[in-house]
Amino acid sequence: MNFLAHLYLSQNNTNIMIGNFIADHIRGNIYEGFSKEIQQGIFLHREIDTFTDAHKVVRKSKRRLHKRYRHYDGVIIDIFFDHFLAKNWANYSAIPLDMYTDAINDLFDSISSELPVKSQQFIKYMIEYNILFNYQFEDGIEKVLNGMNHRTKGKSQMNLAIEDLQILHKEFEEDFTLFFKDLLYFTNQKLKELTVIK
Repeated sequence: MNFLAHLYLSQNNTNIMIGNFIADHIRGNIYEGFSKEIQQGIFLHREIDTFTDAHKVVRKSKRRLHKRYRHYDGVIIDIFFDHFLAKNWANYSAIPLDMYTDAINDLFDSISSELPVKSQQFIKYMIEYNILFNYQFEDGIEKVLNGMNHRTKGKSQMNLAIEDLQILHKEFEEDFTLFFKDLLYFTNQKLKELTVIK
């Protein structure tokens, strides 16, 4: 899953949100300087990624893209699924998406200097282009895909994936809805288990 989903799955616990957000920028066990709840957020992020990669519906989604994008298929599905979460946000949250993403932007703007450098760089980009809010729009997804393609120096061709989203929009949305139901249950159970850091 991508940034919006990871934040949403943190269930409005600020420190778990922070850990979940920065987890991709924390290697191995280099998390011991953070609070217990931030560490829990890091662990939760890793558990979510493992669950996602193994899920049969996600694998089906990735197969639709694999021939064209190879090992970038998972990255693209993460972005697509954030699009469907944003697009259908009212089905999952009573807080309007604009209010939610404004609060997220304010939070991370206020603590950015305390986070890993790569997280700081993404926060700047996220706020400047209001990325989380704009995930709901196809042109917002296109901007993200273009940015990812640029980061891979054109090797990934992820900029082309907006075409796949448009052509197979219904199929990908159905996949997301099925998968996210399972992910919500999994995350609720995992958060209960993470009350003690091992």
